[in-house]
Amino acid sequence: MTDETPALQETLPDRLSTDPRSPWFNEALIERGVGVRFKGVEKNNVVEYCISEGWVRLSVGTTVDRKGQPLAMKVQGPVEVYLRS
Repeated sequence: MTDETPALQETLPDRLSTDPRSPWFNEALIERGVGVRFKGVEKNNVVEYCISEGWVRLSVGTTVDRKGQPLAMKVQGPVEVYLRS
C-alpha cells in the first residue's frame, strides 16, 4: 500500500449500493469505478457493501426475484474498497 491509499479511502463512503432505489446509491462513484476486496479477494459481483459493519451483498448467479432484481446473499468479513484507475 502507498501513502495515497488512506486518502482515497476517505473519499469513499462507508456504505454503497448499485441499486438505484437504495438510499446508499451514488451514481457518480459507481461510474468512476469502485473496486471491492472481500477477505483479500477481488469481487466483481458486489451489489452493496458496508465497511464499518464488515459485510457485502453478492449477486447469486443470474437468478432474479419476482421484481426482476438479482438475488443477493449477505456475507460477513473484512471489506476493503478502492477507486479503480
